[in-house]
Amino acid sequence: MDVTLTINGEARRLTLDDPRVTLLDALRQHLDLTGTKKGCDHGQCGACTVMLNGRRINSCLTLAVMHDGDEITTIEGIGQPGALAPMQQAFIRRDGFQCGYCTPGQIVSATAMLEELREGWPSAVSDDLGAPSLSDEEIRERMSGNLCRCSCYPNIVDAIRDTAEASA
Repeated sequence: MDVTLTINGEARRLTLDDPRVTLLDALRQHLDLTGTKKGCDHGQCGACTVMLNGRRINSCLTLAVMHDGDEITTIEGIGQPGALAPMQQAFIRRDGFQCGYCTPGQIVSATAMLEELREGWPSAVSDDLGAPSLSDEEIRERMSGNLCRCSCYPNIVDAIRDTAEASA
């Protein structure tokens, strides 16, 4: 089965022998984009978070063949060594990681989350459905699908806040 995915701005054609290949496995095993991590393989940890047409998803829960023609952004498309994205710089500055395994998913999710906030998407803790504020509670709720076993949550929240304030 042939699938064409636009990954980090580049059209990539894949021939998959099995239509059950997840988007995560297609990225890692067929395209050698190993920045996106395989954690729980059940959509519970967020290590595999990518952006699909600008929205964050767990790539372990969707099949690659379902996304023919879609745009996918992985951690490799967020920034490069020597040209890090503001969120990546904030994670480093605020020490928002320890082992680093969850960090790619955290950064992709946080990047997409700030865009959702700019667009006015409410969360379960939003006080105002029209213009949610960026409280610590709001950041924690919106990032609740991304787990960090090292418990760097306070530093991750600080990194997200720094990035949001710098872009405001």
